[in-house]
Amino acid sequence: MGVTVDVHQVFRYPFEQVVASYLRKYPSPMEKHVTAIKTMEEKTDLSTGIIYRRRIATCQNVIPEILRKVSVLKVSDIYLEEESWLNMQERNMVMKSHCLTWTQYASLSEESVFRESLENPNWTEFIQKGRISITGAGLLNCVLEAFAQTFLNQGVKKGIRIMETLLQEQCGCPFS
Repeated sequence: MGVTVDVHQVFRYPFEQVVASYLRKYPSPMEKHVTAIKTMEEKTDLSTGIIYRRRIATCQNVIPEILRKVSVLKVSDIYLEEESWLNMQERNMVMKSHCLTWTQYASLSEESVFRESLENPNWTEFIQKGRISITGAGLLNCVLEAFAQTFLNQGVKKGIRIMETLLQEQCGCPFS
């Protein structure tokens, strides 16, 4: 079956500031579940100027303890891989993320874009589509998907609040 999350947010800050804040967003005391981000690969295409990055995020397992009675769910960390393509010339950054943990039971994928706003070139749009689908857990599939959807929706809201806080700190503004 699967569940989806769709986000559209406009940050009232220039593209360069938003991308810089995003790239330093984690780890942060504002989000205790993301414990590490490691850049595995970074390269620049000299002909286009596009910067490619592949990063691995280490996140605490947030699945409720009662569900962790199932042995496969009893892990301390979950790993996510993010690939991004930053095009400063066109002022956009495209990202694709997926879960590296539990791949035989679940698929989590996100596609996101930061781009200059059509409404105001000094603003930045953030668009994200995410999908999680759980298989192989029998009757728990629906329960785990419902939990995942709630957690992902809360995570999106928290991520946007963290971005707004970082942007406000970066520009020295009390609020946007």
